[in-house]
Amino acid sequence: MATVLMCRRLPRLSRVTTFSTTAERGSSKSKKEKRDKPGAAKAGTESGATIQLLKPQDYRVLYNPAAYAKGRAGSRQHSSVGDTLTSPGTTQTFPTASSQALAPVRNALPKPKPKPSTLLKQSSLATLYKEEAEKEKREMHDSKEDPRVFQKGRPEYRSLSCASAEPAQTLPAEEGDWILQSVAGGEASPGLLPDYFLRLSRLPAERRAALLSDPSFGALCHHAVTAIRLFSTPDLIQILKACVPLAVPASHPLLKACEAEFCRRAWDMGLEQLLLVADCWRCLERSVPSYLGILFSYANLHWKELTLPQFVQLLYIIGEGRRSPADLAQKVESTILKHLDAFTLEELGAICLGLFKSLSGISEHVMRRIADRVSLQMQDMSTYALVNVLKMLRYTRMDHVPLMRELGKVIPARIPATNIQGIMHIALTYSSLHFFDEDVLAAVATSLPSKVSYCRSKDAAKFLWSFGCLDYEPPNEEEFYSSLIKQLHAKLHEFNKFPEHLLTALLGLAFVKRFPEELIDIALREEFVEKTRGSKYELNKDLFTLGKSVEIECPTYQGSRLPPQLCQEFTEMASSFAEQEIYIRPEIVEATSLLESMLGGPEYVKKHMILPHTRSSDLEVRLATDGQPIPFNFKDPVAAKKLKDMGVSLTDDLMSQLIQGRAPNQSPTEVGNEARIPRQDRGAAAGALLLGAALPAGATCQAEPAAGLWQPGEVRLALQVSNRNHFCYGSRRLLGLHCLKRRQLRLLGYAVVEIPFWEWFPLLKRTRSEKLSYLHYKVFCPELLTRAG
Repeated sequence: MATVLMCRRLPRLSRVTTFSTTAERGSSKSKKEKRDKPGAAKAGTESGATIQLLKPQDYRVLYNPAAYAKGRAGSRQHSSVGDTLTSPGTTQTFPTASSQALAPVRNALPKPKPKPSTLLKQSSLATLYKEEAEKEKREMHDSKEDPRVFQKGRPEYRSLSCASAEPAQTLPAEEGDWILQSVAGGEASPGLLPDYFLRLSRLPAERRAALLSDPSFGALCHHAVTAIRLFSTPDLIQILKACVPLAVPASHPLLKACEAEFCRRAWDMGLEQLLLVADCWRCLERSVPSYLGILFSYANLHWKELTLPQFVQLLYIIGEGRRSPADLAQKVESTILKHLDAFTLEELGAICLGLFKSLSGISEHVMRRIADRVSLQMQDMSTYALVNVLKMLRYTRMDHVPLMRELGKVIPARIPATNIQGIMHIALTYSSLHFFDEDVLAAVATSLPSKVSYCRSKDAAKFLWSFGCLDYEPPNEEEFYSSLIKQLHAKLHEFNKFPEHLLTALLGLAFVKRFPEELIDIALREEFVEKTRGSKYELNKDLFTLGKSVEIECPTYQGSRLPPQLCQEFTEMASSFAEQEIYIRPEIVEATSLLESMLGGPEYVKKHMILPHTRSSDLEVRLATDGQPIPFNFKDPVAAKKLKDMGVSLTDDLMSQLIQGRAPNQSPTEVGNEARIPRQDRGAAAGALLLGAALPAGATCQAEPAAGLWQPGEVRLALQVSNRNHFCYGSRRLLGLHCLKRRQLRLLGYAVVEIPFWEWFPLLKRTRSEKLSYLHYKVFCPELLTRAG
């Protein structure tokens, strides 16, 4: 088994943690193993030169083809060179050493020189094994599951589907030659043409492949187009079915003529024939929106005549056509409920896939009934069908705890045998539903590095988003993240067409404090920002979150940044959203009102978004060194009136300084720099800024503008009135975006005070004095008072 080491310059990666070597960042478990095995450390230092890969310590090459093949081929047995090297599940450890260190091992057992014929055989065998291994590897990881598997569950599907995979009696190639000669000789009457097409479709595969370039076959197709209206409907269907194994291109004139003729005849055909023709179009990969529109209208009028297989086949066609007939929605739901217990598990998967692909809405009641059945029979369900159910569960955003718990028991063992798209959808289901299951995520992370080269840009982005969203860093985090970041670089060309995938990936990385600077520089360039405007998704919020996070967490970053005017535009959008959707929530309104009452008025509390790019609100309170609250919110009309009554003149300069947090001659950059100054230097910095003097040495990086100047010893509290959507389902584990927010607030000097929903929501029904007592403890807790002192 050959080992190839490839040297490549890895992209620069910022990680906001204490810098350490890779060896120091190993887990405590591996450190313990090395203490228990003193020889292990010694072995690693024998050679003077080492090659560091993604994970230098304990670098492992996993080779287990049978584990992947089992899921695709059932009981099919595989025999290859890999089976003789390792048994399934065996780990081979290869120490990374210099070639000099490896030389004695190669020379230890001298072998007699093989004969040339033996060498040739060995070379041929090695090539054969390599080709087979590569082919098998592609099939394992890069294959797309067949969405038509459900059709094998009932004999009725044979009359509804184009069973191109069924073995037909192969005719000799000579018969094909005879047919083409007959056509060339003018023997091509309309009555013979359907039989000619049928017999040609049964030729050996290599002969069929040559037909398309044969002029006689072109003449045969031309005769069929000319006589298209003379064929009976069964004969015309036979010609269309023959086109599937003949691999007639979707744009071929014959198919165009057939489509027009079937649209003309559709209302005179039966539902079985209509579904069969639709399945043929799918096999031929020809888009036929007009025909599908007629099919759906016909099905709507004859709905009560639909049999169970016809209903499932119809939903399959709806999904593959990416069309959702609105007038069928209610009938689809009622039919699902009618046959729910009679569907096979594969049919349930096909139904969910059809609904998901066509973006068909489905009521929570129906989805819950489907999930109820799946949760009870999950062990008997194929992984492909199960993943299709998860797609629809995710689309409806429905929590179904029994299904998710059963999934946590069943799916980890299946992940190694699941292709990369299936694994992605599993991980995405957990993140979309905010459901944290460490066993499942660890299984995904363990399996991914060996399959990462088969990830599309979308897959890599969704993996990073899923893990970042759930704020989970797996045991093999360095290998996991390094392999995915490397794959993002390999798929850079795809981001021109799908810019949303790059932003999704970078946000997922930012949630867990990882900032690949080369990719960030690309994402924040003007030309890339312009590309995002052409996306079908709203990407402004993602750009804003990424750009501002880099400003705060990457002080040494020198790449592209979002223009200030764009940031201002995004800030106004976020503030407008908060005014309409966030500030009016009862839990925030009540907390704001009680804090104002407790502290002495609205000037002591500010309800705003300290970090607009994190998309959630804060209640800001400021305390002096003696623990007394400091008034600062004079933007509030009530607070401004109280200040005027005190005899203070509200000049434009003063209002600008209070509201915007800077003196009239102070630039936004200076305010950003000031926010990075250590607390003990902030008093001097404030005076320097007001006098127009230079900033202290070292305060050069940009950051989030501070709302007002910091006073010496001042403590700024950022009270977080959270709700269930900020946490993983049924837990107290914060989601990635909200972890990022709290981390950045602390970097800017704020003390984060949690008012979690499991404490605050029950108090909303209690007495005013109880609520005031709770908030008083949160604001004036001993730890904060000590800090203020």
